Amino acid sequence: MRKYVLESGASSLDHLKAVDCEAPTPGPGEVLIRVRACSLNYRDQLIVQGKYFGGTLAEPITPLSDGAGEVAGVGEGVTRFKEGDRVAGIFFQKWRAGPANPEQGPALGAVGAKGMLAEYVTLPEEGVVKIARHLSFEEASTLPCAGVTVWNALMCGRRPLRAGDCVLVLGTGGVSTLALQIAHAAGAHVIATSSSDEKLERARALGAASLINYRKTPNWGAEAAKASNKGGADCVVEVGGAGTLAQSMQAVGYNGEIALIGVLTREGDTHPHPLMLKGASIRGIFVGSAAMAIDLNHALEVNGVKPAIDRVFPFEEAAEAYRHQAAGAFGKVVIKI
Repeated sequence: MRKYVLESGASSLDHLKAVDCEAPTPGPGEVLIRVRACSLNYRDQLIVQGKYFGGTLAEPITPLSDGAGEVAGVGEGVTRFKEGDRVAGIFFQKWRAGPANPEQGPALGAVGAKGMLAEYVTLPEEGVVKIARHLSFEEASTLPCAGVTVWNALMCGRRPLRAGDCVLVLGTGGVSTLALQIAHAAGAHVIATSSSDEKLERARALGAASLINYRKTPNWGAEAAKASNKGGADCVVEVGGAGTLAQSMQAVGYNGEIALIGVLTREGDTHPHPLMLKGASIRGIFVGSAAMAIDLNHALEVNGVKPAIDRVFPFEEAAEAYRHQAAGAFGKVVIKI
């Protein structure tokens, strides 16, 4: 079979290599997946650059946490899956349900775990979920990290999102476009920001009700609060990090929540006092559980939502897929296998 390997000590895409190797065989309790598509996340860019948790890779890995395909075989004792089932891996292989915990297990696509950028992958039965019937493999591959992160942010906080709520999404990358689509399907008023008017119009087509060009509106946090028509957003899907957090605290409403997800910017004002008078809060989000992945796929199926995909690259052009995502894609970037 073919797979990609990111060499130890990697600092650029020069260290991403395609190799031939023997296909794995499922052991007891394992599922063999014929991977059909993978998608990229910002995390994957950091891993290539040696800037992810733990720094440069201490050993070679197969990259990417997100992949979907069909079951090609099962090991002894597997009861939840059979050959031909359409499935995806989950980000944290041992996080079945409940809140974040120290026993979540390895995260796919990093040191100490398997990665999905391969023709075949074996995963524990507990680390696999069935995908929504209406989604293609390419669409389903966008969900294990970004999609579950969004579901956690919108539906698993102290109060799940309800029709009539207001959600602010920052930018038009993979997490933000999925948040836009899911919030819109839930009946929320969605405010979207971008530095591109063209991307904002594409966000409008996905269901954004209010649009803010943050380059033209430097004080976009206060503008978003006005656009909410209720004094602020009920939920801010915060993917920017320290550089945008101060504005997000201006944008969030009374008793609202900032779902802290991203680290795109590392410098900025993170003083939390603006939250005090509003009774608002910040909740850290680091993907989610298998139960969240199952609920997400069900919700997308019931509502007919299909994730926005910017571009699909062939397996042989994996490095180009990385470069395209890094340049600022609208939605998700996918590699077809």
